[in-house]
Amino acid sequence: MENKPTPVITIGLNVNNSHFDYSMEELQNLAAANHMESIETVVQKLDHPDAGTYFGKGKIEFLAQLIQTTAADTIIANDELSPSQIRNIEKQTNATVIDRTGLILEIFANRAQTSEAKLQVQMAKLKYQLPRLRTSASQRLDQQSAGGGLANRGSGETKIELSRRNIEHQIDHVRRELKEIDKSHQTQSKRRKESDIKTVALVGYTNAGKSTIMNQLVKRFGENEDKRVMVKNMLFATLDTSVRDIKMADNKHFLLSDTVGFVSDLPHQLIQAFKSTLAEAANADLLIQVVDYSDENQELMMQTTEKTLKEIGVPNLPMIKVFNKADLAGASFPNREGNNLIISALDSHSIDLLISVILEKLFQRLCNQNLFNSF
Repeated sequence: MENKPTPVITIGLNVNNSHFDYSMEELQNLAAANHMESIETVVQKLDHPDAGTYFGKGKIEFLAQLIQTTAADTIIANDELSPSQIRNIEKQTNATVIDRTGLILEIFANRAQTSEAKLQVQMAKLKYQLPRLRTSASQRLDQQSAGGGLANRGSGETKIELSRRNIEHQIDHVRRELKEIDKSHQTQSKRRKESDIKTVALVGYTNAGKSTIMNQLVKRFGENEDKRVMVKNMLFATLDTSVRDIKMADNKHFLLSDTVGFVSDLPHQLIQAFKSTLAEAANADLLIQVVDYSDENQELMMQTTEKTLKEIGVPNLPMIKVFNKADLAGASFPNREGNNLIISALDSHSIDLLISVILEKLFQRLCNQNLFNSF
C-alpha cells in the first residue's frame, strides 16, 4: 500500500510578477512530484522580500499558527531563500523550511538513475549546501542522498554538519569524476561526427511529451522496441538523457536523444551540473522543441526553454517547434505551418508528419547535393 503524500504548506511572495499564479501552481506540481501535497497556500504581495524572514512579520505569525493547527510541519517557499531566512522562518514557525531550489534538488536526487546523473545531482547539492551548513534544510538534503526520506524525518535525520573543507573536498572529487565522463562523451560525439551520423535532440519543458514522442518513434522505427523510455504524467519523471537509433526503410537513420526537461527558475547549480548531459542538445544537427499545446502558459514555457538553452551554451541550431497534446487543446491536428507542427504524440498521422519534417531538415542538403551531382 502506497504511503500518503506528506502534507506541506506552500508559500510565495509576489513581487510584481505577472506569472506569479502560474509559478505557484508549478510549485504545487513540483511538491506532488516529490510525493508531497500542499494542504494550504499562503501568499503575500510586497515590493521586496524581507531580508530576515522572506515574509512580513504578520504572515510569519500566521504561518506559525497554521503549523500548529494543521497536519503539516514542512513549509515550501517559491523562491531560493538565504540561509538566514531559512533559519529564521524555521525558528519562528517550528517547521522545516525547503526553498524552491532545495525541492528541485530533492526531486533530482530521488530520480537520478545513472552514475552520471547521480554525480551531477551530488555536485549541485554540495554547491547548494556550502553556504547552508547550519540550516536543517541542508541536513535533510544530506539525509535524502543517504537514502532516507521525508517519512523518516526526526528519527533517522542525521545531525552531522559537514564542514566547509569536507564539502569542498567532495566537490573536487565529484568534479574530477564528471570530467572523466565528459571525456567519454566527447569521444563518442567525435566518433558520431566522423561517421557523419545525423543527430536530433528533443528539448523542452518537463512533462510536455518528449518521452512519449521518443517512444512513438522507437516503436515505429527503432531497432528494438524494448528501448522505449519511461513515461509518467509528472514533472521530471526522468532525468537521464536517452539516445536511440532511428532507422528508415531507405537506410537513412539518425540518433534521437531525449534530454532532461526544463522548468522555470531551474536552479543554476543544476544547469551547470547537467551541462555535459545536455551537450546532446548542443551537438545536435536539429532540435525539436516540444511544447504542451494544451497549457495556457505555453509562451512562458517556450521562453524558459530558450533561456535555458542559451545558458548551457546551445548555439542557434535549426529547430522544429512541436506543439503537442493538440487533442487535449481541442485543436485540429496534425497541421504544419513552416517549422511549427501541431500534433498529438499518440496519433499515427502526427508521427508521420513529424518524421517527414525531420527527414526533410536532416537530409535536405544531401538531397540537394545529389540532385546537383546528377546534372
